[in-house]
Amino acid sequence: MNVPLSTDVRPTSMHSQPRVPSSRTPTTMVCYGGGEYRRPVVSGNWKLNPMTSGEAKETLKLLAANQRALEESGKDIPEVILFPPYPFIPLASELLEGTTVAIGGQDCSLHDKGAFTGEVSVSQLASLGCNHLLVGHSERRTLFDETDVEVNKKVHLGLNAGLRVMICIGETEDEFNVNLADAVNEIQVKKALAGVTAAQMEDITIAYEPVWAIGTGKVCDAPTAQEVHSAVRRVLDELYPNTGVAGRTRILYGGSVTPESIDVIMREPDVDGVLVGGASLMADKFSRIIDFSSPLLVRSPPRVLVAKEVFKVGHTDGL
Repeated sequence: MNVPLSTDVRPTSMHSQPRVPSSRTPTTMVCYGGGEYRRPVVSGNWKLNPMTSGEAKETLKLLAANQRALEESGKDIPEVILFPPYPFIPLASELLEGTTVAIGGQDCSLHDKGAFTGEVSVSQLASLGCNHLLVGHSERRTLFDETDVEVNKKVHLGLNAGLRVMICIGETEDEFNVNLADAVNEIQVKKALAGVTAAQMEDITIAYEPVWAIGTGKVCDAPTAQEVHSAVRRVLDELYPNTGVAGRTRILYGGSVTPESIDVIMREPDVDGVLVGGASLMADKFSRIIDFSSPLLVRSPPRVLVAKEVFKVGHTDGL
């Protein structure tokens, strides 16, 4: 199927000037079999890793070098987004300067400002150069009891601050085993998007992360992921009929994504990219994922990227 390209518009916050990635890679592109399709996205969520700024710096330096090599190769490459921990956002912005990698916040406060110790607002994220915001991750939902109502509020806070929002959805293993995946994801999508207009959907990406496949080593096979993504697209068509939103919105897969699994998962027509956990902390692995190969893509095979430095990254528990 041929669908319109995402326009990839980045609204500017009235409160800040977000970091603008290098423009060497076009914001829209024809990348699947000569047709106009959604531009793929590869995103990395570092969660609460690494343990020190020194480790983060080494990873970012290697990632930047690999990314520059990919961009200078002349190949079509996906949009790349990195979600580092809050303290490392300025460092990531500095070391990835001159590449097309965009920076995002892993979460945000429900408040704009005030006496809320430990919270980080969307305006603060935007002022640090973030272009993106991650909301609704299963760890926020399960470990911090985040509700669908709170996820929806964060979606609107991010959009109003000029950030592009990535909404995480996903079912538990018990829900999957009793065939409730589609129902659970439908509810999460509808509640997260309450009050979001068709025009605002240009700045929304959805990431399907089956909870049972996050950091467990269990893998949701590509055909199953395709079925779920297709079902989510049907929900979008129901929410925004006759607008083209369902065809334009990019839906990513997350859950133990590795260099070994990326090529297979990206063959599916409704999988528009990935949200990577542990592998995004290793520059060579993350760069290989960025340089994925798919029979749908008009591009040369991936190059082997070898890091010139090797160092130990701290604990990556839960990735």
